[in-house]
Amino acid sequence: MDPDQYQFFGVNEIGQEAGNSAVTLGRTTPWLQDEPQVKAWATWGVSYRDVYVLDADGRLFGVFNLTIHDLGQESEAAALRELLEAAAEE
Repeated sequence: MDPDQYQFFGVNEIGQEAGNSAVTLGRTTPWLQDEPQVKAWATWGVSYRDVYVLDADGRLFGVFNLTIHDLGQESEAAALRELLEAAAEE
């Protein structure tokens, strides 16, 4: 899996702005703040710790929740890698 094939960013829930500085400290992943006029979380039906995987055309390919799937378990990390690779092949 070539990490240059993928783009990652976080979208923080409305009302959770106070934690942005702690979440982004020492990290390079882009971090976006949802706003009432956008309502990305509500529009997408996001659950806390969801990873939304989009294909090359920006269409939803799959959702992988990090609360349900512990990336500390190799099988779960492999499942996320497989999902990303499948989306990249679309």
